[in-house]
Amino acid sequence: MPALYSTQAHVTGGRDGHGETNDGLLKVDLAMPKELGGKGGATNPEQLFAVGYAACFESAVRFVARQQKLPFEDASVTSTVSLYPNDQGGFRLGVSLAAEIKGLDQAGAEALVSEAHKICPYSNAIRGNIDVALSAKAA
Repeated sequence: MPALYSTQAHVTGGRDGHGETNDGLLKVDLAMPKELGGKGGATNPEQLFAVGYAACFESAVRFVARQQKLPFEDASVTSTVSLYPNDQGGFRLGVSLAAEIKGLDQAGAEALVSEAHKICPYSNAIRGNIDVALSAKAA
């Protein structure tokens, strides 16, 4: 099956480098966070992942709401990405996604977020590898 969309990014210097997408729309300096012994002052891969996942997940929420013809009004998603040590001397990620849903009651908001988690490309890519804590709040 052909891809619906593809993009490329090129990075030099790793966590203390620079990254750009092939279309030039994203150009970002990177720095190791101060919390990890770096200089800080620039974005890092965890922040980029957090923004990407939140945007993708909110789009999945909106998609499911349209598909199910729900009385959905609006949504926002806050993602928290945490870096942890693993048992092999490396690292692993943990994610928390907090969705605020307008137009549904609490049970409806929770059901919508659960369904969105089943179709979101980020959720599907990391399922079984990264722990994701979901929460929904009806607003």
